[in-house]
Order: sequence, then structure tokens, then C-alpha cells
Amino acid sequence: MPNDWMIDVLADLKAFAQANGLTRTAESIDEAMFVALAETARDVSPQMPRPAPVTPVTGGKVTWLVPAGGVS
Repeated sequence: MPNDWMIDVLADLKAFAQANGLTRTAESIDEAMFVALAETARDVSPQMPRPAPVTPVTGGKVTWLVPAGGVS
């Protein structure tokens, strides 16, 4: 990913915040890392193949995801 450097910088900032007792800052940086990862993954995702559609099927306490056309 071309934006990996951003995650590295945020990780360094988080480590500094933790080492200096800045707990809320470290938690906020965690959130920023999550957002950055989600946004950069979204930028890459159009190149990835889409999964086949699935239908939830509940049996007992378990929900299975099966192909939309059923299982052959």
C-alpha cells in the first residue's frame, strides 16, 4: 500500500503518547489508525474480486452463509 508510511507515523505517535502517559491521546491515535486503514483499504478494494453473494441460513444456534443459489 502506498500509504503505509501514514500508519507507521501514527504508530510512532501512539508509542510516544503511551510512553509519556498520554492515554487519551494514544486511544485517539488508535481510532485515527483504524480510519486510515479503512480508507486506504477502500482505495485498494476496487481491484479485488467481489465475493459471491451469500444467504444466511439459520439452523439451531448457528447461522451458516451459503451461496445465494443454494448448496449443490
